[in-house]
Amino acid sequence: MSTYVYGITTRSHPALPEGMTGVGEPARPVRVLTAGDLAAVVSDAPEDLRPKRRDLLAHQNVLAEAGAGGCVLPMRFGSVATDDDAVVQVLTERADHYAERLRELDGKVEYNVKATHVEEAVLHLVMAENTEARALAEANRRAGGGSYDDKIRLGELVAHLVKAKESDDAEQVRDLLAPAASAISVGPESTGWLLNVSYLVPRDSAERFLAAVEEVRQSHPHLDLSVHGPLPPYSFVDPGPAQPAGTTTGADAGAR
Repeated sequence: MSTYVYGITTRSHPALPEGMTGVGEPARPVRVLTAGDLAAVVSDAPEDLRPKRRDLLAHQNVLAEAGAGGCVLPMRFGSVATDDDAVVQVLTERADHYAERLRELDGKVEYNVKATHVEEAVLHLVMAENTEARALAEANRRAGGGSYDDKIRLGELVAHLVKAKESDDAEQVRDLLAPAASAISVGPESTGWLLNVSYLVPRDSAERFLAAVEEVRQSHPHLDLSVHGPLPPYSFVDPGPAQPAGTTTGADAGAR
């Protein structure tokens, strides 16, 4: 039977609560595999595993319980190895890497920050900042709206300015928040937002990081910032024991 992997910790990590269960219906008992100084929190993997709410919550709950006793390297939902032996093999092969990550991530959490433009606010801003766009808009207004070609020209110019503003704002926000974090991980690009960055933050400095986010909100009112956290540091663990050594997936696979 395949093995579902929740996370990696040290062999000396406090024991998990007796009777803990994880993903699956019925829920599979959670157990621990060891290799040298490392341990993996696992269970049997359901054959029909899907990202259903019940299993997503079960995955998170196991990590929360394990994380309460010390540092755990979290795996993404759906990290499955062929069997227990495969997990132990990867723990052995990558022992130095996992030991280093456990030291580095101890006492730290992840905050994911996404940003989008407030459409009306950013339009006003780019118009105020660009004399050519203002002149075209004024010429169209005086001409009763302007010709079709004039409207297209203005629309294309404004779209270009907004696109450039997205790039500038993403760089500014990323750099403004970076000093309040230990590390950053840039997430995949999407048309849904102009910024998707995860920050590794010492748990005892979380208030400082959130204060920095609030300062950015105040100084960039044309941006809509969303912050998710504290989270297990998913974006700062790779690869997971569900993948062969040398790959970069596993821990990074799955939705945030």
